Amino acid sequence: MPGVTKEQIQQARETDLFAYLQFHEPTVLKRDGPNYRHREHDSLVYVTGKKYWYWNSRGRSINALDYLIEIRGYDLVDAVNQLLGTDTRSVSIPKSSRAVTDQERNVAGEQRKQGNPSAESFSLPWARRCATFAVSYLRRRGISSEVILKCFRLGIFYEARYKGEAVCVFVGKDDEKKARFACMRSIMGKLKKDVYGSDKRYSFCYPPEHPGSRQVAVFEAPIDALSHATLQEVEGWKWDGYRLSLGGTSGVALFSFLERHPEILRVTLYMDNDLAGLVNARKIRSALHKDPMFKHIRVGINPPRTGKDYNEKLLCRLQQIKEDPDVSRQKEAAISI
Repeated sequence: MPGVTKEQIQQARETDLFAYLQFHEPTVLKRDGPNYRHREHDSLVYVTGKKYWYWNSRGRSINALDYLIEIRGYDLVDAVNQLLGTDTRSVSIPKSSRAVTDQERNVAGEQRKQGNPSAESFSLPWARRCATFAVSYLRRRGISSEVILKCFRLGIFYEARYKGEAVCVFVGKDDEKKARFACMRSIMGKLKKDVYGSDKRYSFCYPPEHPGSRQVAVFEAPIDALSHATLQEVEGWKWDGYRLSLGGTSGVALFSFLERHPEILRVTLYMDNDLAGLVNARKIRSALHKDPMFKHIRVGINPPRTGKDYNEKLLCRLQQIKEDPDVSRQKEAAISI
């Protein structure tokens, strides 16, 4: 197996899974009499007397390597590196059980009191050094090299593995530039999944070129936000604001963003041009108008005139330019609802 030896694989299997979870995912552990259960996988039980995990639904025991590969989606090499600390981005876990200290529990408790219940359990998927597949995927979706490079520099986009499959990871950060949210998008398949413990209030956001912008454009998905940024390059219109992804159609990320950015005076909802997108855009606009904190903000709804979403609009635009390089690049009039 390239990248790891048989000895390393065996050593990873012998890593204490209970200690690993105490260190990396303490909130997934819940008491069940003298034993423990996994909060996300209720059939996964830690038998304290025999000191091993038993997967009742599969009828077998499970070790740390099995856990990372079968439950957390790592490939073999990444899982071994994570457990043994053979990569500089990994933290090794001793074979002997490591107890969570009172100080760590107190820190986690303070984070929960401050409204961040996921802070102690969220961690970004292990990043691949080479992001060839992820970059190629975005380029096929029409995203410009300049936009992709900016995402890399900001640390809000990279490539990882989930269940052995290459995925794009889009990261959301708080005001201190700390990662608080991440979602995965399959490169070859249909997977769309938030990383466990993600805080939806800090969804993916592509920032403006200059600080102090008073405008935010809102999209359902990160790729739509990046498509809008690419369209600006292609068509040459002037605009400098935040591009926020909701990670769906819920307004949670937007309302939290506006609370953290009271300077915002203009919100434009670039939701998908389908029933769900249009209905939820109207709901979000109505909620903003009714909230005393946000009623001063101008809100517009601008679905794409071409295609279902802004990525389809971008691809159509690029095809037009390919067929006729001299095609007019004047900005299309937006639909206002």
